[in-house]
Amino acid sequence: MSADSSRGTGPGFPDGTVDPQASRWYDADAGPVVRPYAMTRGRTSSASRHRLDLIALVVPEPAADDPGRDQTLAPEHVAIVELCSDRPQSIAELAADLDLPVGVVRVLVGDLVEDELVHVTRPVPPAELPDVNILREVINGLRAL
Repeated sequence: MSADSSRGTGPGFPDGTVDPQASRWYDADAGPVVRPYAMTRGRTSSASRHRLDLIALVVPEPAADDPGRDQTLAPEHVAIVELCSDRPQSIAELAADLDLPVGVVRVLVGDLVEDELVHVTRPVPPAELPDVNILREVINGLRAL
């Protein structure tokens, strides 16, 4: 089987060569210019002691009033602080808004926690939630009033 010259050559063709025109992307489908592992400097977890849950809320500290002036922050760090400046954002919301993987956002938020630019309010653990029977009793008591 020979390669069709009108289609060009590339993976899957007998000679195994790649057509440079076929491998170029010129639109948003190309993905981010900086790969996620480069944003986190190869780290897969942050130095913070706690694992950041998807629904944990990220709240900026008063010291983070103008994150753009801090030359040590990456653009992604600045974007996280700016997104949280209007209202607290969850880790999942930040990942969706920034179009980044959740793991990357967790590392970046961990960096910001270490730098004391944000703090994270963690969700209540299931063991500390009130019992369903107690809640039903409270609702029944309120209805009886």
